[in-house]
Amino acid sequence: MDSILSKPIPTEPGILAFHKRCEAFYPADAVDASIEQQRAWYDALCAEFDAPSPEGLTRRDEIVGGRVPVRRYRPAEIATQTRLFYIHGGGFVVGSLQSHDAICAEISHAAKAELVSIDYRLAPEHVWPAAFDDCYEVLVWLLADHRPLVVVGDSAGGNLAAGMTLKAKVEAIGGIVGQVLIYPGLGGDLVSGSYAEMAEAPGLSTADVAYYRDVLKAPGENAFAHPLKAVDFSGLPPAYITSAHFDPLRDDAALYAQRLIAAGVSVTYRDEPQMIHAWLRARHMSEGAREGFKHLCRGVSDLVGTL
Repeated sequence: MDSILSKPIPTEPGILAFHKRCEAFYPADAVDASIEQQRAWYDALCAEFDAPSPEGLTRRDEIVGGRVPVRRYRPAEIATQTRLFYIHGGGFVVGSLQSHDAICAEISHAAKAELVSIDYRLAPEHVWPAAFDDCYEVLVWLLADHRPLVVVGDSAGGNLAAGMTLKAKVEAIGGIVGQVLIYPGLGGDLVSGSYAEMAEAPGLSTADVAYYRDVLKAPGENAFAHPLKAVDFSGLPPAYITSAHFDPLRDDAALYAQRLIAAGVSVTYRDEPQMIHAWLRARHMSEGAREGFKHLCRGVSDLVGTL
């Protein structure tokens, strides 16, 4: 009983209603189900939170390198040559071009910038480094025409975005002018800080994080897989990093922001005080998520140069 009473719970009605609505589609113990069932539940959840497309925005699906599906978003007004590369979350297990379609459309529209999203290979059918390799292949493809790029990712996508940015630096591939990490999982220790404090947080538990890591099978000391393991953060592009307070991944975002700042990188960091993991989907029903999304879009706009 004590452990139930001590579970960390936000108080904002909108985010609580969002969480209840999520669990009607994607139960708290979803990771105990088969991969096929998890994906079916997640697809239904994403469809439930779909939203109208911004007026004038167009989409085009393409294949990169003969095998990696991407979707290109062009808003009605484009005010910059800088593009966005969006990498979806889902624990490396669920998610697709469609799962984050409305989010990508709204960010592209708000930033007045072309955005490309990716449908990378998922675990457990494709373990590390399949998803990373797919994302890096698209990254190199996008940078080939020498247009500036801002990499954006949420949750597992934030992990991939940070890891790719580190690899691009090591390989001296220029052109990334910003990184946007949204409640990213960056390889924290699973036993201290927010992993302990928010172990039973609504929406994502520390046990869930451990499950997703086990499914992905990434090497524990690989800094591209676990960006907090990196030893040199200097020379990385400026960042906008946002976390959810009620999220075991919160301190990954905060620590990464601190290490970038210590290395002289320009960083804007926001911890959304009433938010839970995956709050992006609550942007149309929670005041805190609406405010967080507004700041996120401003941060993206600042990095692409439309502010």
